[in-house]
Amino acid sequence: MTQQSSTETDVKNVVTPLVQALLRSNKITYVILLAIIGFLIYQLLTVKKDSSSVEYDTALIQQQIKNVGKLVVTEGHFSEVMTYKDQNKYLGDLISFDKKAIVVINADVTVSFDLSKVKYDIDAQNKVVTIKSIPEEELKISPDIKYYDVEQSTFNEFTGEDYNKINKIARENLAKKIEKSTLKSNAKNRLVSELSKILIVTNSMGWTLKYNGEEVSSEKSIQNFAG
Repeated sequence: MTQQSSTETDVKNVVTPLVQALLRSNKITYVILLAIIGFLIYQLLTVKKDSSSVEYDTALIQQQIKNVGKLVVTEGHFSEVMTYKDQNKYLGDLISFDKKAIVVINADVTVSFDLSKVKYDIDAQNKVVTIKSIPEEELKISPDIKYYDVEQSTFNEFTGEDYNKINKIARENLAKKIEKSTLKSNAKNRLVSELSKILIVTNSMGWTLKYNGEEVSSEKSIQNFAG
């Protein structure tokens, strides 16, 4: 209602002095002034409409990016069995105190992207949405470690240092398995799928989506910069 009143005021401010001049003019001037009045009214009304459309488009795109801005999580499960051994040797290896255990590791692993951290810029005048940065993946490993067939001697018992070493080795082995698996690629595909929603909206509204100064025109383009 406020925008409509503003438009009417603008038209009145332009038309009133022209009408007053029209009343004091001859017929030729009358025709010219009438044409000018019609043109100005058209221009004023058209500009307001275009501005309203851009504001609506901008709000819609912002809402879509907000909808995309969620936590995308891909889950996996990995297992590892290892034998841990340690020896304490004395008298030139003549005496040895050993300890060993079979270690079974079951781990739940998640790869996540917090899309609420996506940074972007909206250029309403040129109808361009620029994605400035995408958050890095967050890898979380939650291992459940159990020990079987534990053997140790009085002079070489399991200590906290052993358990920390086992935990470290287990995580390193799991990390290698994760790299060879499809977990990260599946997570990346989900990321691309979410970001593609922004591309769909911008394309449908005649806007341009950019990343690192380059136009993003397809899902394949998103795969490239999200990789």
